[in-house]
Amino acid sequence: MKLLLLGKGGQVGWELQRSLAPLGELVALDHESTEFHADFSEPERLFETVRALCPDVIVNAAAHTAVDKAESEPELARKLNATAPGVLAKAANELGALIVHYSTDYVFDGSGDRPWREDDETGPLSVYGQTKLEGEQLVASNCPKHLIFRTSWVYAARGGNFAKTMLRLAKERDKLTVIDDQFGAPTGAELLADATAHAIRETIRDSSKAGRYHLVAAGVTTWNGYARFVLAQAQAMGIELKAGPQFVEPVPTSAFPLPAKRPHNSRLDTSRFQKSFDLVLPPWEEGVARMLRETL
Repeated sequence: MKLLLLGKGGQVGWELQRSLAPLGELVALDHESTEFHADFSEPERLFETVRALCPDVIVNAAAHTAVDKAESEPELARKLNATAPGVLAKAANELGALIVHYSTDYVFDGSGDRPWREDDETGPLSVYGQTKLEGEQLVASNCPKHLIFRTSWVYAARGGNFAKTMLRLAKERDKLTVIDDQFGAPTGAELLADATAHAIRETIRDSSKAGRYHLVAAGVTTWNGYARFVLAQAQAMGIELKAGPQFVEPVPTSAFPLPAKRPHNSRLDTSRFQKSFDLVLPPWEEGVARMLRETL
């Protein structure tokens, strides 16, 4: 089996290089690749790359993820998040390949407090959410043989992340203020990559498993709860902090006005994924604790 991975340098793409390698011959590209074109700002050229490589599976981990910046550059966000994935899906369909694509909780309007199911009505609040929804629709309509994974609050040990930011601030300040009215599940790039590899194997074996799934770690918290958990873990590991978890004050989203509106409810129901692929998704705390042990 030959696999083409796009967006190899991102958080999820980096982990996918590891998890996909045992499945077959892996070609991993990003926008800086020179031998084959993989720059999503020129989506029409992606067709050439797919035709030249003839993969059995295309995994798209590339996207415009600068949520606030997307508000001021909607056309670029649309090109990267919708047009380019649509081109990849057309190319995949031409070859009879499976395409894997990642989407987001931002396709929903964030209302209520029930975990969103795959067939719930969408209602994105931002350019980022709208373009990611358009990307989903183009992938699904252009290639029936697809896996679309909606996820949320993604972090990785490599590079910067929310936990590292909280730890840095807690060493500098006596008090932190963190939003407590947005609800979701911090989800590790490592978990996404491993679950993706398993799902690809199963879908190649049984094409009826193709479709759209929600894929996040189990449980729910707020950004405030996430921050307090991180600081408590750090203290337990002997890290000295000026602001411990008891000094993380809750504030509403309105305390930090940003260009893009965030959904308050980012809970995602993963029962379809777990049943289809016979996996149990671990609590978010396990992944965050492991990431901290690896990085501190």
